[in-house]
Amino acid sequence: MGEVHDRIVITNDTKFLGFVREFMSRMIRQSNLSRDTENRIILAVDEAVANIIEHAYENQREGTIDIEVEADSKRFMCTIRDSGKKFQPDTVHDPSIPEHIKAKKKKGLGIFLMRQIMDEVRYTFREGIQNELVLVKYIGEKPAPQP
Repeated sequence: MGEVHDRIVITNDTKFLGFVREFMSRMIRQSNLSRDTENRIILAVDEAVANIIEHAYENQREGTIDIEVEADSKRFMCTIRDSGKKFQPDTVHDPSIPEHIKAKKKKGLGIFLMRQIMDEVRYTFREGIQNELVLVKYIGEKPAPQP
């Protein structure tokens, strides 16, 4: 399988989450990723986009979410961009799952799930321009860190 590259742009409405899931499924099936990772990656992207709709645009302000996928034989990369409110993922700590369940919390696991599923979760913000979230899953062995 060769390189895969495509993108979609949606407006910030939860009714488009199904469209995002279908797009991701198609991209994953065109890549070298194994099928058993498909649902997990779709979940990670779904969580990211749902968080953007709910928090970056606060369920009100109209805006767009740009989802771009690039994949080759070594990695599958999804870049999600929006022009909503700045987000600071470093301030979000991994929850205690037993406490989370005991408290019957239904929210607050999105970033934790992304970090568990993906090999890299990188976030950047450019003032007045956009938020950018990059989710990377390596195909085969994860490359050694560069010195």
